[in-house]
Amino acid sequence: MKQILQLFIVMFLVTISASSQEKNIQKGNDDFDKYAFVNSRDIYLKVIENGYQSQDLYQKLGDSYYFTAELNDAAKWYGLLIESYKDSIDTEYYFRYAQSLKSLKQYAAADKIMDEFYTVNPTDSRATYFNEEKNYLSLIEMQSGRFELSALEINSERSDFAPSFYLGNLVFTSSREKRNVSKIIHEWNNQPFLDLYVMNQSDEKGSVTSFSKNINTKFHESTAVITKDGNTIYFTRNNYTNKNYKENTEGTNLLKLYRSEKIDGKWLKAVELPFNSDEYAVAHPTLSPDENTLYFASDMPGGKGLSDLYKVSIEEDGFGTPESLGDIINTEGRETFPFIATNGNLYFSSDGHPGLGGLDVYVVEQNEDGTYGEGYNVGEPVNSPVDDFTFIINSTSGLGYFASNREGGMGSDDIYSFRQVEAPIKSCVQLLSGTVRNKENDQIVPSAKVVLLDSENNILSETVSSTEGEFNFDAIHCARAYAVRANKVNYSPDETSFVTSSEFSAQINKTLYLNPNFPIVLGADLNKILDLNPVYFDLDKSFIRADAEIELQKVIAAMSQYPALKIDVRSHTDSRANDDYNIKLSQRRNTATLKYIIEKGGISANRLTGKGYGETQLVNACVNDIDCTEEMHQLNRRSEFIIVEK
Repeated sequence: MKQILQLFIVMFLVTISASSQEKNIQKGNDDFDKYAFVNSRDIYLKVIENGYQSQDLYQKLGDSYYFTAELNDAAKWYGLLIESYKDSIDTEYYFRYAQSLKSLKQYAAADKIMDEFYTVNPTDSRATYFNEEKNYLSLIEMQSGRFELSALEINSERSDFAPSFYLGNLVFTSSREKRNVSKIIHEWNNQPFLDLYVMNQSDEKGSVTSFSKNINTKFHESTAVITKDGNTIYFTRNNYTNKNYKENTEGTNLLKLYRSEKIDGKWLKAVELPFNSDEYAVAHPTLSPDENTLYFASDMPGGKGLSDLYKVSIEEDGFGTPESLGDIINTEGRETFPFIATNGNLYFSSDGHPGLGGLDVYVVEQNEDGTYGEGYNVGEPVNSPVDDFTFIINSTSGLGYFASNREGGMGSDDIYSFRQVEAPIKSCVQLLSGTVRNKENDQIVPSAKVVLLDSENNILSETVSSTEGEFNFDAIHCARAYAVRANKVNYSPDETSFVTSSEFSAQINKTLYLNPNFPIVLGADLNKILDLNPVYFDLDKSFIRADAEIELQKVIAAMSQYPALKIDVRSHTDSRANDDYNIKLSQRRNTATLKYIIEKGGISANRLTGKGYGETQLVNACVNDIDCTEEMHQLNRRSEFIIVEK
């Protein structure tokens, strides 16, 4: 992958002009422009050792590590670049620096850089996704732990990646050294060129053989997909057709897609697909379950980012017109290595969506109409702070493979097998976060108890606000009613209710304001002290409404906070119906209110008294035979909570 992926990536990047004419720097720049990053890096390091520095030098030295996936070293030079030349660098370097920091698991530092990236480039979708999902690590954690991994014995000391199912066996890509063949070294990172290989899965040791001499050439072959009958292969190769090596107008040999048919057990000479171009790269194919659509990655004109995902129909007489998978999937970053599972789900790798660092694997479930919406990160252990890519899965058995350049492997990239032990969270979930503040001065309130409740006021979860007054609740469901409440000694509680949207992984933010110095005054009404919404009742009804439950929970919280507090509950009606009936109705409402506080709140009955007053204590002029609006009558259908002992 440190050859084919990074070669694919850098072809989309604008080369930065040299800022110095010294011969040694110019030589380094010449190597850099040819993507010979190992050679250019050595020169740049010697220049720095001699005491020379510049913006261009730091940029290219950082890039020489970034493009070869050596992000630990890239972080060092990008850090110096931003520290020294913050006001003049391209905003893209903020993103590259943040990605490099993630490879070191320095997520807090990376998030700060992404905040700066959002400030200087708020229209970039990578910045937007980050700003909307700052709790991305919690979202990833929700999906984590669903796969068990094992490294394959076929891995070599070189790069091994891009597994693909093939008639019960596995085709994969490798830069392992070939026997009895002259070694051709790619100057990108001084490794041999890539070829396709087959692992025989019926062999316990997984014997490996070269795929086909009619497919493999002296240049790169990689990322193959083969039809279910085993007779057609689509794969990636350098622009090298009929022994004719071609370059674009800038002198770069790009990647193309090729197809070959197997006749009488032998693969025919591969032909390139008609939507290839000498001027842009096309690579990394996969097929839809019905094998009528080909998906791939490309930087063709009109795309959004460094590489986008596309699809094209396979027709009897050729191919249709490639179509982008759209801006929901594609970002200004890298979307690449697509795979379509048999259930229609799309898996791909990206560094544009919030992740753990480098390329992460994402999945998008297919809609009924065949389209794809927003994806989500598949979590650890598949994903890591470095590059994780070329993910494939048998959606029936849950078995599959992917590649990664994480530590602990045999080579620069290694293939891992996995078994899915738990299904991903497919139900729509969101994150709730917020802050507890002092209502009088807007200062944060740490160590406040924060409770999440469902629509029936059952406690679902509780936490304590941090030293910054912040709180978080994970995995709340979409399209449901909730309430969140905060309380703390010497403060009056606050609560807010809300209904979640239907957007998967959306983030909800709420601020709760606590009134300091709870004023316990005999004869005072808790409605005013707690700033309650009126506890209203429906016409001619005595049941506790959902909106009234929220207010009664605040009364319960106050009585729990102050154990000596005793309350007299006074219930009232409007003037409609006769006086005797309204007395009885208000008494039923009073009984219902007391019962709720005792049973739902666990408050002792000896701390409560109550009485129904009917229409004897109206708050307005809506007496008998006076024409009033429903809203005016509603004001009289209420309960009061009078402090009688403290």
